[in-house]
Amino acid sequence: MIGKGNEREEVIQAWYMDDSDEDQRLPHHREPKEYVSLDKLAELGVLSWRLDADNYENDEELKKIREERGYSYMDFCEVCPEKLPNYEEKIKNFFEEHLHTDEEIRYCVAGSGYFDVRDHNDKWIRVWVKKGGMIVLPAGIYHRFTLDTDNYIKAMRLFVGDPIWTPFNRPHDHLPARKEYIENFLREEGGGQAVDAAA
Repeated sequence: MIGKGNEREEVIQAWYMDDSDEDQRLPHHREPKEYVSLDKLAELGVLSWRLDADNYENDEELKKIREERGYSYMDFCEVCPEKLPNYEEKIKNFFEEHLHTDEEIRYCVAGSGYFDVRDHNDKWIRVWVKKGGMIVLPAGIYHRFTLDTDNYIKAMRLFVGDPIWTPFNRPHDHLPARKEYIENFLREEGGGQAVDAAA
């Protein structure tokens, strides 16, 4: 991962969320605040980098990551009321808890947003990704996305081969991608106590 942890933490921060039903775009910190390290995110399979967002077209580090991880497809997605057709509906869908059968790779080249992921005990961790931050959510992790109060993100989307953006809303524990995720990331620390989403 590029940069030391503290350099990455300038563009990617994470914390445990409260249980409030207030506006999803608010930070939703617990009281007292409970931050989560990028190492802890990595234990959940969430990878992160800090890259040069002003130079993404010529960035050797990005090129290297794409080559090493096979990210052949690339496009951009701008999420804001002015740019995204059916904005209200899309934002609602993004915030519905779901998983994908492939990695979700997002590189924030402008603006910022929240990617919420579940920890080993099924608690929400909010991951704030700002300009220059790139994260990879592993296949099979339950997650959701929302903008923050600035209401704008421009993200590069990367994919191995032809993109498949299909979301599978929770519960979809029978999917092979979910079973593999549990096996690879939740079994060890959770001592086999993987949460049953249907419970």
